[in-house]
Amino acid sequence: MKEEKTQSNNLTKLNNMSSILKLMGCVIVATILVSFAVFAEETRTEPSIEQRLSDLESYVNNVGRTADSSKNIQSKLAVCDSNKGSYSPLPGPGHNAWLMMSTALVLFMTLPGLALFYGGLVRKKNVLSVLAQCIAIAGFVTILWWVFGYSFVFADGGGPIIGNFTKFAFFKGVNSFVNTNYCYWVSHNIFAIFQMMFAIITPALIVGAIAERIKFSSLLMFIGLWMVIVYFPLAHMVWGIDGLMNGVWNPNAKIRALDFAGGTVVHMSSGWSALIFCLILGKRLGFPREQMPPHNMVLCMIGTGMLWVGWYGFNAGSALGADIIAANAFVTTTISAAIASFVWAMLEWIIKGKPSVLGFCSGAVAGLVVITPSCGFVTTNGAIIIGIVAGIIPYLAVSYLKPKLGYDDSLDTFGIHGVGGTIGALLTGILATSSVNGNLTDANIAAKTNGLANLVTNGGLVFEQLKAIAITLLISIIGTLIVAFLVKFSVGLRPNEEAETIGLDLSEHGEEAYHH
Repeated sequence: MKEEKTQSNNLTKLNNMSSILKLMGCVIVATILVSFAVFAEETRTEPSIEQRLSDLESYVNNVGRTADSSKNIQSKLAVCDSNKGSYSPLPGPGHNAWLMMSTALVLFMTLPGLALFYGGLVRKKNVLSVLAQCIAIAGFVTILWWVFGYSFVFADGGGPIIGNFTKFAFFKGVNSFVNTNYCYWVSHNIFAIFQMMFAIITPALIVGAIAERIKFSSLLMFIGLWMVIVYFPLAHMVWGIDGLMNGVWNPNAKIRALDFAGGTVVHMSSGWSALIFCLILGKRLGFPREQMPPHNMVLCMIGTGMLWVGWYGFNAGSALGADIIAANAFVTTTISAAIASFVWAMLEWIIKGKPSVLGFCSGAVAGLVVITPSCGFVTTNGAIIIGIVAGIIPYLAVSYLKPKLGYDDSLDTFGIHGVGGTIGALLTGILATSSVNGNLTDANIAAKTNGLANLVTNGGLVFEQLKAIAITLLISIIGTLIVAFLVKFSVGLRPNEEAETIGLDLSEHGEEAYHH
């Protein structure tokens, strides 16, 4: 009994000791947790209501975040280095959604918009060749853009003429966070793909001048070289953050020009290059003795409608957010296109006796082209002026200049895009106003530093636009001459006469659009 009692006492002591150890463990763990909490509280400052409201206000206005840069961000968000001063460093859902939609709209311009527009205008034996050229360019340019094109155009640090070849090569670092060099509330990868759509449609426009008479392999070789020598450098100079002619965002820009959505970069470069290329390539067999009317104006009309709809992404999307500038671009684009379409057809009616569907379509595209560089900088009254001019001058270029000089611009790429883009760039210098776009005022540090704001006020902007036009012409013409002759003397440009007579659908692609 005494032994049992001793054992019982020992067990009691052990239980008591175990309880004490457990209690001590809990106290130690609690002490550690409290210490961590105190340390975290000391090192992490929650944003104030004012800071959160500041971020929200910045998002609504599509401007840079102004929250206190000293506060910390949750570690899972810290990869967005450029926005560590914000409690909301992620892209804004509304602006991001608009740019994703705009990206799809700009692709819609090429596929199927431009493809159908051009496809309807050529003869039926060549319609598939035009479709093939458009979709092939989309794929080929995408590869170039991913490998080095995007970095060449939009990476900073390379200088005012070219970007940095390696910074964003293979889309390195191009993720879903924000690159504040270009936009405050849009994902970097969405911005990159949006800009890629411009890179796709620009060389596709050249197809219209050389349709029905170029080898498919030669076209691809030309496009690859042309993108590197003409498009990428020009796009960097106009839109790159440190570009030579980026008057809005580069405080050190030597030429303080404006190009909201691609008057110089897209339309002038493709239009003037198209003229040079078609002259080097030569005329179609039988031109101008034989009549070569469009084979299907229904396709052309459908393609025109798709281009018009897609152009809202092209122009309004270039605001890089769903803001008041995007709204202005949307409205001015509509007005210019509608007026130019009407004016062109009315001129035909007066001069030739009948308003044609082709006239309405050509006028609409001309109106869209001419408003492109200024859509985010001009008022609705300015858009009316641009629409009238767009309906007259490109019409005269297509109807009178082309026959007078005798060049074979198959589908009038030069008359509409070359001439129209040049006029649009010039009218931007005359009609742009800071009442529409606050980035043209001293409130924009870059515009204040480089003197753009003063130029807009005193009327000196037009001279900057003339400089930009001159540089665009030089790059486009000289670059195209180099590339076209390189291709001509290496692999040749044209198919043989038999292949051209049969049609490129069969001779180049082994297919027919229509079977009888």
